[in-house]
Amino acid sequence: MKLVPDIAWRSADAAVALDPRLLRLLREIREQNTLRAAVVPLGMSYRAAWDLLGAQSRLLGTPLVKMVRGRGARLAPLAEQLVAADAAARQQLEAAGDALGVSVAAGTPATAARPRVAASHDLLLAEFGGALLDLEFRGSLESLRAYSHGDADIAGFHLSGDPAESGAYRALLQPRRDRLIRFAARDQGLLLAPGNPKGVRELADVARKHLRFVNRQRGSGTRQLVDRLLREARVQPAQIKGYADEEFTHLAVAATIASGRADAGVGVRAAAARFNLAFVPLGRERYWLVVRQRDLGQARMQRLLKALRDGALKRIARRLTGYDVHGAGDVLPLAALSQEAG
Repeated sequence: MKLVPDIAWRSADAAVALDPRLLRLLREIREQNTLRAAVVPLGMSYRAAWDLLGAQSRLLGTPLVKMVRGRGARLAPLAEQLVAADAAARQQLEAAGDALGVSVAAGTPATAARPRVAASHDLLLAEFGGALLDLEFRGSLESLRAYSHGDADIAGFHLSGDPAESGAYRALLQPRRDRLIRFAARDQGLLLAPGNPKGVRELADVARKHLRFVNRQRGSGTRQLVDRLLREARVQPAQIKGYADEEFTHLAVAATIASGRADAGVGVRAAAARFNLAFVPLGRERYWLVVRQRDLGQARMQRLLKALRDGALKRIARRLTGYDVHGAGDVLPLAALSQEAG
């Protein structure tokens, strides 16, 4: 493994340091021309991006982005200079990268590193994987794409029961190459204000009662569930107030409802419990991990399987609500996706 330098921006006296996410966001805004489109490839919520731009603009004492009604977002002059200077600096650094890089000692085996995991957001996985996994949350589909491209050692995903979604996921997996690891079953449902004051019983009620909704991002398994349930209820997305308002985690959806900025969303029971929200079940789904068969013998993978099978995962699951970890750590062929749908 080789370590290479990267670029960070700060003032000459080190009194001001820019958030490392800022330049990535500014580049996407220049490319996409809207803030809402810019946050998607970054895995950032619209609200988080807005807050980041506000904080960094206040830090620098000048606006970084101009929001124009009907015309999206445009970079302010300072932001344009920053993006151009960052690109030039990175070009120079890339040219010198090999000479400046540092190789990790050969005595450190690659298998000692934590497995890289791209996974759909899950509260149990987040608490369980801290010391074992190099974990990055994305949507289910994006996680499987990263895995299929070799950018992750493990992918975590769940299926909503939509055949089209299942087909898209399976297209990224190979029966001879890949194996499933059973992780957990979890309750998905509607997250609502405490006591469910609007009397919501199903997703279609959100449209009928003109409630404010907060959605999950495109590509997430929960978003696929929302879309399937709307189709089954013959409700058009345009009938849902807030359908385009996206958050990237179950906790962010729950926090939005708890703060009063939305009336309803879809997420796991554990997120509702964390914020003392009402919960209307929509179903139980299976959350899977997928790994290459050739990697299962690695020491780091064996440590993961052992942790899944012993009491560590069970202890965490008992602290959360709505999880069943029976059979966690079982290694199965891809055919199990059909045998245990949902």
